[in-house]
Amino acid sequence: MKILKTLLMTAAVSVAMMATAQAETKKIALVVKALGIGFFEAANKGAQEAAKELGDVEVIYTGPTTTTAEGQIEVINSLIAQKVDAIAVSANDTNALVPALKKAMDRGIKVISWDSGVAPEGRSMHLNPSSNPLIGNMIIKLAADNLPEGGDVAVLSATATSTNQNVWIEEMTKVLPNYKGINVVATVYGDDLADKSYRETQGLIQSHPNLKAIIAPTSVGIVAAAQAVTDAGKIGQINVTGLGLPSEMAGHVKSGASKSFAIWNPIDLGYSATMIAYDLIGGAEAKPGAELKMGRMGTVKLDDKNEGAMADPFIYDAKNVEEFAKIF
Repeated sequence: MKILKTLLMTAAVSVAMMATAQAETKKIALVVKALGIGFFEAANKGAQEAAKELGDVEVIYTGPTTTTAEGQIEVINSLIAQKVDAIAVSANDTNALVPALKKAMDRGIKVISWDSGVAPEGRSMHLNPSSNPLIGNMIIKLAADNLPEGGDVAVLSATATSTNQNVWIEEMTKVLPNYKGINVVATVYGDDLADKSYRETQGLIQSHPNLKAIIAPTSVGIVAAAQAVTDAGKIGQINVTGLGLPSEMAGHVKSGASKSFAIWNPIDLGYSATMIAYDLIGGAEAKPGAELKMGRMGTVKLDDKNEGAMADPFIYDAKNVEEFAKIF
């Protein structure tokens, strides 16, 4: 009888310890614009790195199959039902996600946006991959640096409602007068779909015979645009630039379809978003002037809009793209 009691007590303690361990594991959902996009898959690598480093975190990598607000809302509602501890979202729409995210916050879930932001009432803070003015200036500079005499330039963006894309284009427009002779003739939207981005690029080439550069501040769009320029036999006539992944753009740099492009490290971005979410779960407060922890990336200081920037964008060209293509 004594042995049975001991066994039962041991079993009870083991079950209790297992339950406690499970209860202490923090669930952080990394919600992306759409699954199957290289940029976000790289961000997930960083998020998983952060989870491994922290030890008591489970990262749920999720998103819709297409870049729609409706798809993300469905995902968010599912995460609320799962009672996750935090949601870190790259938004397809600034405002449309707010009601679902407010519901999440009302239930004690920490909510941040990263990459592409949510309106302030729908999140506690937003992590920009870089400073918006720096990105806006960078994307037009990449085109202008290879057009010393100026020329016609077009923009291939993601969705018309994409927060980050619209802000970067707005910042680009502000500094456009600094680049004499550069004429932005059109802005089109590929919805972060490779086939639509390809068709939109074809349309730009046909509609603007004097086109000299295409700026695509989207990792899906820049690859599609470079391929369309290649297929049209326009290498050397139209330079494709913007924001892309080295692993996806190395071949186009080698062919000459793209002279240079920029990006931050998406692995670092996913890592930083996860670390910030963890800091908030642990009791840190997102408020103007606060510095939130980002692990090996240091800290991010929030401005009066509760926004912060991770790092400056980095330029990739023929001298370095192959090296970084092995990483992401």
